[in-house]
Amino acid sequence: MRIVAGELRRRKLLTNPGKTTRPITDRAKVMLFDHIRDFIPGKRVLDVFSGTGSLGFESLSRGAKSVVFCEQDHRAHELLVQNATHLGVTERTLCWRVDCLRCSFKAQGDQGWYPYDILFFDPPYEMIKSLKRGSVLYRALQRLTKDELTTPNALMVLRTPTESTFDLPEAWVPFRVLSLGSMDMHLLRKEGVSLTAPDDDAAEDAGDDEAAIS
Repeated sequence: MRIVAGELRRRKLLTNPGKTTRPITDRAKVMLFDHIRDFIPGKRVLDVFSGTGSLGFESLSRGAKSVVFCEQDHRAHELLVQNATHLGVTERTLCWRVDCLRCSFKAQGDQGWYPYDILFFDPPYEMIKSLKRGSVLYRALQRLTKDELTTPNALMVLRTPTESTFDLPEAWVPFRVLSLGSMDMHLLRKEGVSLTAPDDDAAEDAGDDEAAIS
């Protein structure tokens, strides 16, 4: 896997063998970033279910201010940290080993990691079947509608199997779908004021305790 464009162009990334993570192909990455590249410079990024960081590092290469990576798998997290070090971007990244379904998304430290402007939300395909109103996955997306976590008009990219059916919190409004093979990339915008995002104190405590800066 490699970075496609920008200051880190052609730099290679370590990837996790097997089926633990699902790296995005170069072709799909080019398609996606052709649509969002003008929005990236100077923005704060959150990469949820990041794997070894392909989308987040591509964003940094194209001018993002910072990226917070959220990944639970131990080996993927190790490789993520190695990638940040190898690329020389540790000061602009936070590699957080955390349960992506239950964390607060409130990255710790004095760098001002959030509110986030761009979010990549890339759960294992099998989880998309459970993305229904009230599910743990749905509530994670709902937490991300809080104004303290995401800016007005924040952009989210949700990757799913093609033709999947699922529920989204009302604040995340779809405006485009990019399809390639068996994959859909849903582009969503945050709209309106979130009045229903739950105050999940247990999730916030669990998430904050596991933060790790790369």
